[in-house]
Amino acid sequence: MMRDDMRHDEDEMDRIFSGEDEIQPSSGFAASVMEGVQREAVGPPPIPFPWMRALPGLVVAGLAVVLVVMAAVVAGGQVEAATVHRPSMSMSWLSLLLSSPLVFQGNVGSAAIWGVLAVGVTFVSVNLSMRLASGRG
Repeated sequence: MMRDDMRHDEDEMDRIFSGEDEIQPSSGFAASVMEGVQREAVGPPPIPFPWMRALPGLVVAGLAVVLVVMAAVVAGGQVEAATVHRPSMSMSWLSLLLSSPLVFQGNVGSAAIWGVLAVGVTFVSVNLSMRLASGRG
């Protein structure tokens, strides 16, 4: 009985799909599309990307990446040196990094200086980018 129902549904779907007429676009559709294409063809060329304005930011970002990689290599060397001096201690890499004097055991004054420096650089870069974007730069 189930096969009869499925066959009946398939026959009905075949009938519905076979009787489908070809879809025709409305009158004037092709003309309006071609008109839009011609309008775009005669329009002004796209605005080029301002590479000369973006270049200083790209250079600074590249230098920052290089400095971070160098700092990671130096910190890795110090962590490795710490494990060489204490071979009997079994510590994970994360615990060695957290106990590294380079990372978290500086005095509070140097941490405050780095924090103020980070906030200052952020403030200057946001203001500079807003001025450049508004055209007052």
